[in-house]
Amino acid sequence: MISIQNVVKTYGTGNSAVQAIKGVNIEVKRGEIFGVIGFSGAGKSSLIRCVNLLERPTSGSIVINDIDLVKLSPNELRKARRKIGMIFQHFNLLSSSTVYENVAAPLRLSRTPKDKLHKKVTELLELVGLSGRAQAYPSQLSGGQKQRVAIARALANEPEILLCDEATSALDPQTTDSILDLLLDINRKYNLTIMLITHEMHVVKKICDRVAVMEDGQVVEMDSVLNLFAHPKTATTKNFISSIFDDSLPEGFLERVQQEPGSRIVRLTFIGESARNPVLAELTARYHLKPSILFGNITEIKDTTFGYLVVSLNGTPAVMDEALSFVASEGIEAEVIHHV
Repeated sequence: MISIQNVVKTYGTGNSAVQAIKGVNIEVKRGEIFGVIGFSGAGKSSLIRCVNLLERPTSGSIVINDIDLVKLSPNELRKARRKIGMIFQHFNLLSSSTVYENVAAPLRLSRTPKDKLHKKVTELLELVGLSGRAQAYPSQLSGGQKQRVAIARALANEPEILLCDEATSALDPQTTDSILDLLLDINRKYNLTIMLITHEMHVVKKICDRVAVMEDGQVVEMDSVLNLFAHPKTATTKNFISSIFDDSLPEGFLERVQQEPGSRIVRLTFIGESARNPVLAELTARYHLKPSILFGNITEIKDTTFGYLVVSLNGTPAVMDEALSFVASEGIEAEVIHHV
């Protein structure tokens, strides 16, 4: 669906040149929600603006449905962009126009007949939950309502792709969740391909299928969201995950636990149905271990249960090895963090 091939973006020339994107390759599948996450200055905003050529890549290709946008004429590019909607962090609404006119604007530009335009705008406002606000002006709306107008406007020409440039970072947590729920509903209802950039791991966790982690203009890690949470490989990814799961233990507490002879501190990772398994009870009943819970957290990653449990075990090495093998057989990953 979207193929980003060896894309480089350089701003400026000579000694003042800054390379914002350094040879990025990403493949986004039709119908998926693909996230790009990174700290400020990672290059993610430049990347997503290259997808619809708001920023033209210095080199590389942006291929959508087997068509390289970089090679299109200005007129051909304008037509191709009609199938690529985009929403922004600060909404970009026409302040002097009503909600209705903001949504109708792209339809007027494409010369949609008046009866079809009215029907389409009405349907879109109903979709985003703003049927009663058609004649309101942006100044009369909350931030979440403004973003809903922006989403409706982006969907006006029935795009195949929706690009989201930090679409929720100006919103409070509750409003962010409502916008993410709307995007997820639109994705499922219309099989709309969504590519979004964010610096919030919560956004990735809630709606994305796959995610690329960017640092210094490069993709340093890319995987399904579940695999990324379960097996982060880079320090940048671990930092993002710690905003949701911080399983680090205070040094003083860790030292006291480690002083117990034969103790092991183990991180148990639960994915899906394995979270229902009474593994701690089994460790006590089968192996006479008495695990002490040091830390625990559980959440959902796009409808899949995911959680950590950090426990302290004390026993002979042979018994603990056997117990951890049993845990693995139950579909629960066990990683020894520390042992004495």
